[in-house]
Amino acid sequence: MSANLADIERDGWRRRAGLAGKRAFDVCASAAGLLVLGPLLLLIALMVRLLLGSPVLFRQQRPGWHGVPFSICKFRTMNDRRDASGELLPDSERLTRFGRFLRKTSLDELPELFDVLRGKMSLVGPRPLLMAYLPRYTPEQFRRHDMRPGITGWAQVNGRQTLKFSKRLEHDVWYVDHWSFLLDLKILLMTFSRVSSGSGVISGQDVEDVDDLGLSAPRAKPATGRNA
Repeated sequence: MSANLADIERDGWRRRAGLAGKRAFDVCASAAGLLVLGPLLLLIALMVRLLLGSPVLFRQQRPGWHGVPFSICKFRTMNDRRDASGELLPDSERLTRFGRFLRKTSLDELPELFDVLRGKMSLVGPRPLLMAYLPRYTPEQFRRHDMRPGITGWAQVNGRQTLKFSKRLEHDVWYVDHWSFLLDLKILLMTFSRVSSGSGVISGQDVEDVDDLGLSAPRAKPATGRNA
């Protein structure tokens, strides 16, 4: 019995040490990324301001580590077009050509490096979905929040937007259970490959297209329909 407890404590210590190393890598890599990509960030911000207006950044509450909400930050990709009654049009009708380009290349995600730097996200981890999904998770699916959400993750390199939400959650839980520094490096390398080829991206996709958790009945409001 004592031997088993010692093994559990040792495994727990190794995991804590590994996560501390993961955090250190996140800080160094995100800081370096912001420094190198600074001019590109400024250029994209200017283009967004000219083509889509203000605000340049899209902010939204998402569940973070242990499900605690945080404000995710991305470049804006949609305009504010409304119907005759003043309601925002569906995402697919507000997504511009420039916005599609930003999403296909994942350039809209670059401001999330600031979220990584401030400790709300990691470079690699389960992508944060909408807050409205939290009550719909099973206890097993909720374990995706046992790690910080990531800019990219195991689900993103294994289907990305082609996957239904339940399958994404399955991949996320697998990542939580099998995480290692080498796995993170593998995911980062696979991400560069997927982004370069544009695979797994569906232009103008609405949340209803992949929602099998039940949120889209009744229909989710367009303002919160951006799925990552």
